Amino acid sequence: MTRRLWKVGTNSGNDGCPTLYEIPGTGRYVVQGDRVTDSGETAQLENLTAGEDAVVVPRELLANFGPKEPVHVPQFISFDEFGGMFTTLKHSAWRLETRRRYASDEQTDTYAQFVAEGRVDWDLDDPWCQGRREQAGLGKRFERVRILDEPPTQGQMYLLDNARRNAAVGEDIRVLSRSKADELGLPREDFWLFDSRVVGLLHFDDADEITGVELVTNPVDVLRYAQAREAAWHHAVPHDQI
Repeated sequence: MTRRLWKVGTNSGNDGCPTLYEIPGTGRYVVQGDRVTDSGETAQLENLTAGEDAVVVPRELLANFGPKEPVHVPQFISFDEFGGMFTTLKHSAWRLETRRRYASDEQTDTYAQFVAEGRVDWDLDDPWCQGRREQAGLGKRFERVRILDEPPTQGQMYLLDNARRNAAVGEDIRVLSRSKADELGLPREDFWLFDSRVVGLLHFDDADEITGVELVTNPVDVLRYAQAREAAWHHAVPHDQI
């Protein structure tokens, strides 16, 4: 069944074209305009598929008739795409770890050893360590601030032991008390900040299982996370000094 389009706005100075239409009830729009046919221009369009077209419209059409109310539409990426960001980054990756426990940690043999012995024999040649060591060897910085409760939870104590492993493969790990983090007004979310340009915001369910990674690219939002990084890094202390 063909859906009826509602005309939202027209660039009247061009005989009614380009035109912006709304698909009622969907939050989606259709843009009518002059098709981009220059092969040199279309070659620059990322991920344009065979079933898609690109059109040219004047700025005034979107400025005057586009939706004005801000709507946050989360952009989620796959775990594979998220993992790839740790090799495609150019300069730095910075993490804030805020949670009291991570369910995925508790499913590992290393966590079981930590509970039994209070320490872990880390394998510094496993694939994760090899990959991180290789990237750090290229001059890329990997840094984390881990927030600790007072006293730390068992999961946080496990991550303190884990910091020895991270440091051994080139990461700089620092810690910050929960009370200081609250005083500084740091976010409660876990996130990675890549090259100070894009954020990977980690989502968890009530069972502390990670459920997805939201990509944040809006410069205003990225700046807020970058400011949190500056405050946390300034006040945190190296993991081996607590």
